[in-house]
Amino acid sequence: MTDTAAPPAPPPRRGTPTGRRRRWHRIVLPFTLAAALVGATLVTHAADQPDPTAPGFLSPVATADHGGSRLAGTLRGRGVTVQRETDILPALLALDDRPGTLFVPAPELLHPDTVGALGDLPAGNRLVLVDPSRRVLEQADLPVLRTDRRWATRAVRPDADGRPCPLPEAARAGTAAAALQRYAAPPGYAGDLVRCYSGGLVHLPRTADLVVIGASDPFRNDRIDEWGNEELAAGLLGDRGRVVWLDLDGPAPPPRLGTGSSGEPAWSPAPGTGPGGQRDDGDGSGDSDPAGNGDPGDDGGRQDQAGGERPDDDNPLWSAFPVWFWALLLQLALAALLVVLWRARRLGPPVTEPLPVRVRSAETVLGRARLYQRARARGPAATMLRSAARDRLRTRLNLPAGTPHADVAALVARYTGGRPDELRELLYGAEPATDAELLALARSLDRVTRTVTAAHHHPSEGDPR
Repeated sequence: MTDTAAPPAPPPRRGTPTGRRRRWHRIVLPFTLAAALVGATLVTHAADQPDPTAPGFLSPVATADHGGSRLAGTLRGRGVTVQRETDILPALLALDDRPGTLFVPAPELLHPDTVGALGDLPAGNRLVLVDPSRRVLEQADLPVLRTDRRWATRAVRPDADGRPCPLPEAARAGTAAAALQRYAAPPGYAGDLVRCYSGGLVHLPRTADLVVIGASDPFRNDRIDEWGNEELAAGLLGDRGRVVWLDLDGPAPPPRLGTGSSGEPAWSPAPGTGPGGQRDDGDGSGDSDPAGNGDPGDDGGRQDQAGGERPDDDNPLWSAFPVWFWALLLQLALAALLVVLWRARRLGPPVTEPLPVRVRSAETVLGRARLYQRARARGPAATMLRSAARDRLRTRLNLPAGTPHADVAALVARYTGGRPDELRELLYGAEPATDAELLALARSLDRVTRTVTAAHHHPSEGDPR
């Protein structure tokens, strides 16, 4: 009777893991999706908001969603004269003859050197500013401060904040979409500043009435039919029976000083503009459009700062589709990018796939060693090695497949001379933590199977039974 070699000590036992190790994508992917949704929301909101510096914004001749042609038509239908001006000087001079309302829908386009003239309108006139910035309010020396701003315009009643609104135009309009940017009086101001629509509209009776509204919705073509927007906009602009509509197609050029007929300096904000704000074509005849109709082929005398004709830089493809179409296209592109990132690589753990033929454990390790090593799949590799070793041991020991682990370890220990608990850890233990532990496990399994196979109690492979 020959002595059987004792199997080497199994690899050190590790603590049983409490759960599967979390992979990086399980943490990064939710945050990525959340960031993508937030970014898509911000982009959609920015695309939906009108751009006051864009050509045609609240223009009396623009029929687009952000134009003001519908409001101009409503005013003319009520007998109000709409005079469209494209320069600040003709607009100011037009108020010297008889009282009217100066409507400035895009105060940011005014040149800083000309903003101060807004605070010096003659008595009996009204100035209506749409969402002016702090710079415009300070340069015009208007006692109004910007406070908080909402995410989107809200339709509220004139006395929504509990303060009565004595403005008759607001009382007739009722609920309107005017609560976006809010305004208040500066600290220590003792004047009479009327706040309506939760501070979205303020009225200051001065030498010339001042009305500041923080939302463009009541004046826009796409929002004028909602709530009392039309009544509010028409009431604010048509109170004097005449509206001087300042329609700027871009940033206003700096003012230019010339010499008038009396030898005194004459201010002309645009080259080629003569006295009275009329277009000087060289023959002494002016050309103005007091009715606001304009010539379809004329750009209103707008020129760039260099004195040449302002080129049309609008992209026809961009203007051919509405803004929501481009926002939807961007969201679809982001969704497609997320799908590509999701399907670009296999994010799940390795899975067991049945093979068409049985392969010895040694051949499996040699054939897939680099793949397992690259994926750092020590657990699946150890599971496959142990499964192959248990199949060979059950075959040699004539054990059924459902034999308990303790019985298999005890029977193997009888033939190898090892301890049952060590052999149970070797055959059914935890996965190795390092490559060295995996290599030691493979060697221990190979020696145990060789020892059991070479035992004299059972014939060797290939011997006749």
